[in-house]
Amino acid sequence: MSDVTGVTPLARLSLGEHADAFEAAVARAREERWVERLFARDPSLWSSDARVQAAIGERFGWLGSPARFTEQIASLEGFGEGIRDAGFTTAIVAGMGGSSLAPDVLARTFGTADGWLALRVLDSTDPAAVAAVVDDLDPLATLFIIACKSGTTTEPLAFQADAWARIEAALRSHHAPRNEHAGELMVAITDPGKSVEAIPHHDELREVFLNPPDIGGRYAALSYVGLIPASLIGLDVDALLASALSMAGACREPDPAANPGVALGLAMGTLAKAGRDKLTFLADPEIVTFGAWLEQLIAESTGKRGVGIVPVDREPLGEPSVYGRDRVIVRLHLSGASGPKIDAADQLTDALEAAGHPTIRIQILDPIDLGAEAFRWEVATAISGAVLGIDPFDQPNVEEAKNRTRALLVRHEEGPTRRATDADAAAPLVLEGGLALHGDAPLRLSANGNHTLVGELRRHLERRRPNAYLALQAFIAPTPSRDEGLARIRTLLRDSTGCATTAGYGPRFLHSTGQLHKGGAPIGWFIQLTSDHPVDRPIPGWPYTFGELIDAQAQGDFEAIEAHDLPIIRIHLADPETGLAALEAALASALEGTTQPR
Repeated sequence: MSDVTGVTPLARLSLGEHADAFEAAVARAREERWVERLFARDPSLWSSDARVQAAIGERFGWLGSPARFTEQIASLEGFGEGIRDAGFTTAIVAGMGGSSLAPDVLARTFGTADGWLALRVLDSTDPAAVAAVVDDLDPLATLFIIACKSGTTTEPLAFQADAWARIEAALRSHHAPRNEHAGELMVAITDPGKSVEAIPHHDELREVFLNPPDIGGRYAALSYVGLIPASLIGLDVDALLASALSMAGACREPDPAANPGVALGLAMGTLAKAGRDKLTFLADPEIVTFGAWLEQLIAESTGKRGVGIVPVDREPLGEPSVYGRDRVIVRLHLSGASGPKIDAADQLTDALEAAGHPTIRIQILDPIDLGAEAFRWEVATAISGAVLGIDPFDQPNVEEAKNRTRALLVRHEEGPTRRATDADAAAPLVLEGGLALHGDAPLRLSANGNHTLVGELRRHLERRRPNAYLALQAFIAPTPSRDEGLARIRTLLRDSTGCATTAGYGPRFLHSTGQLHKGGAPIGWFIQLTSDHPVDRPIPGWPYTFGELIDAQAQGDFEAIEAHDLPIIRIHLADPETGLAALEAALASALEGTTQPR
């Protein structure tokens, strides 16, 4: 077994006025034997309903993942070596939610070891995004990984259809024998039974990895979902799992106060119940992408039944005065890391703690210990669900936007072609400066007929709640410049209102924070961003294009949020680059004179 740096088990908690409530939660967890019941896989920890308990009982596989997959290390490493030796140079993971975020964290944190495969993640249906990931690669030197727990998720199957057609075309252009086919350049990670059978060409694929069906997608980082991509980039899978095993052992400590996962979960749940429900990550640059995986784990697990913890990832640093009284600061620090950004994050954490904000500080000794952190946070998230009185393993609202998307696409097939982003009853309230603003029903019905972009943005801003989070939902292709544009808008909104901000690219966020948006506390405030598709892309064998798919996904989510009586507008950007700058300027004008809630 490889040497492992080890883990620093306990987070440093500074909970201020909430310390007594935390101690009461610890006492309850100790008296009711929460640790023992967790590892005994006792569903009564979360529900007394027999049907709910039966469903929870089928979702405990993640607790055994470090030990189970440690036994698979030789075969995992053998697979990676075989793919490398076969001449593949790149791997693409096609997945959504936990199936794409765990590989993305590993690729961005560790890169690729010399002589191993480069790893790319495809989880956007924007045609420009698909093109950016796949079109510059040699299809015959690229391994395509379909990561799909259910076997029926629309996005990875659309990506597979696109890849299959490209590979077949490349094989024929190279005059390959007819018995060579695209399946030889594809593998799948899915569940057994109906899941694998639902994947097209499943019996023709190079290899199929059947994950234990009792591991939910967002709890799957330490399963084949994360470990197959890890084996391809040359990561030390042995060390990654050893760190997770070490944390799993520490999390069996029966005293909740001394248990690194349970103590963290009790703090998260207790603080959220007290109104500190915006869990804000300040992570060092070397491990910053871990926040995106945490975001989907926490949001999808806790955001339901009208409660939830809002994870705030990669929000730009601000002055202490702009952070509201609903914040919890989580400082994720990598030992030995230094630099101006790290100093700034430490100074902000210190200042916020001095101002009375709860802080959680976690020291990570080595990047490989993200294996340990994944397990810690899985335990913590499950325990926070027990504190909040919800089932952290279901996702009751995830299908809402999907069902509306399917209905839009069926209507598209049956009737004349129309843009899925055009609401049935709503023309734009404003067309100005390359931006088209579409309002939800309450905004449309209260319009006075004298529309300006700044005026409608101001009206939308007035609809936020004092404890709101402000969410940007970008159904556009991600690029570094657009990341920067969204970050500037987040800073502007946060500094002017005192509200926490989140941002996500669609449809990726639908499989992570989408559950929280619809099922969590009704405090979200939303701006959806869409754009044209100058170069669309067909989905081979499907009745609609990638552009039509992402437009329908945007409209479906708009309708789902509107149906929950949450404030949402759509800004359609004629050009995303100039459009984000124009929106930033208009928001700045709309926010003039805005006062922060205290």
